[in-house]
Amino acid sequence: MTLTRRRLLGTIGAATAATALPGLPALAQERSIRHFWWGNPTRDKNTFAVIEIFQGNHPEITVSGETIGWGDYWTKMATQTAGGNMADVVQMDHGFINEYVSRGALRSMDDLVGDKIDVSHYDEGANAVGTIDGSLYGISIGATSQAIPYNKKVFEAAGVEFDPLSWTTDEFADACAKITESTGGEVTGSEDLSLYIENFEVWVRAAGNEMYTEDGKIGCTPEDVASYWAFWKELRDAGVIEGKDQTVILDKGMAELGIVKGNTAATFRYANQVGAVQALMVDPVGVAMVPQRPGMGYGHFVLPSMFLSITRDVGDLDAAALYINDWINDPESIVALGLDRGIPPSQTGREALAPSLNETETAVVEYFGAIQPKIGPRPTAKPKGAGEVRDAFMRIGTEVVLGNMSPEDAAAQFTGDAEAILFRANR
Repeated sequence: MTLTRRRLLGTIGAATAATALPGLPALAQERSIRHFWWGNPTRDKNTFAVIEIFQGNHPEITVSGETIGWGDYWTKMATQTAGGNMADVVQMDHGFINEYVSRGALRSMDDLVGDKIDVSHYDEGANAVGTIDGSLYGISIGATSQAIPYNKKVFEAAGVEFDPLSWTTDEFADACAKITESTGGEVTGSEDLSLYIENFEVWVRAAGNEMYTEDGKIGCTPEDVASYWAFWKELRDAGVIEGKDQTVILDKGMAELGIVKGNTAATFRYANQVGAVQALMVDPVGVAMVPQRPGMGYGHFVLPSMFLSITRDVGDLDAAALYINDWINDPESIVALGLDRGIPPSQTGREALAPSLNETETAVVEYFGAIQPKIGPRPTAKPKGAGEVRDAFMRIGTEVVLGNMSPEDAAAQFTGDAEAILFRANR
C-alpha cells in the first residue's frame, strides 16, 4: 500500500504501510531506499513525517517506509533475511542485534562514521551496545529505561498514595487491590506482567543477578524465575490484575493494552513509550519505576531504546548513510521524531527537542533524570539466541498463567531450556 502523508494520518492504525513521499517528478526519483521498523500509531506518524522532511531536503532520493507491529516484526525480518531482500535501513533492538550481526545480516558502519554519518555530539558510550567485536553495527536513536505507566485519575480516585520513584511490590499489590475494589472490578490494578521478560529482567537485577553471563549463558536462577511467576500468580488468584484470557495474548499492540482500553490501571513499557500510551488515552498517564522488592535494590538500567542499522542487502549505501545522518543531526527531524523512540542520546538532540515537548513528554524527561541515581550498570550484552529465550519465557510462563504448571516446575524447565538454547546458538 502506498501512502501520502495525508492518507497516512487517516489510516495510521494499520499494521503495515508503505510510502513514497512526496509525489515528485519521475526524473527526481532516480535513487531509493527502504526503511523497515516496528511501530505504533505515534511512531508511524512521526516516522513518516521525518521521511517527508528528508525527501524535501533530498528530492533525488525516494524512501519507502514499511512498518508492522513488534509481534510480527521479527518474523518478517527473519523471512526477509533468509530471502535476501532485507530493507536497506532497519530498526534494530538490543536483544536481537548480536544475533543479526552473527548471521552476517548487518553491515558495519565503521567506514561511514565521521565521513558520512556524524556522531561526534553523542553521549559517551551511547553507541557501546551497538558496537560488536569492535565494529559499529547499530547507531542509537534514543536512550530509555524501564517504566510503569499508570492511569493517574484511576489511582487518585481509588485513594492510592505512593512515591512513583520509590515504591515496593507490597505497595503495588495494595494499589491493585484498592483499584479493583473501588471500581467494582471494572478496572483491575494492572496488566498481568507474568510474560514480560523485560520486566522480569528488572526483578533479576534487583536480586543481584544478571539475565545473561559474560560468556553467553543464562544468568538468572530458577529461584528468580519461580519467585517472579509466583508473585503474579498471587495477584492473579486474588483477582486484582487482568485475567488470564488477556495475559496470554502476547506482544499486544499499544491500542490493545488494558490501560488504553480502560480495563487496567497500569502496565509495563519503556519510558520512551509513555507518550504513545498517553496519545491513545483521555485520562492523564503518570510514570513510575518498576516496584522494588522490600530489602532489595533497584533493577533499572539505561539502554538504547533501539538502533538504526544498515543491512547487507543495501543498494544505495550513500543514500542510506545520508538518511541516517539526517535522523540524528537534522533539528527538524529530531523534533518530528519526539520521544517515542527514546530520549536523544546527545545534548545537541535534547536541546533541539526540549521546546517542543508537551506535558507528558516533559514528565518523561524529568522521570529519566530523576531515576539516574537509582540506575545500575548496563547489563551484559544479550547473546545470540536471546530472542529464542524470550519466546521460551513466554511459552513456559503461559503454562503457569493457565494453571498447567507450578511456578517452581516451570522455572526449572525455563532455565534448562534457556541453557540449551544458548548452548546451541553459540557453540
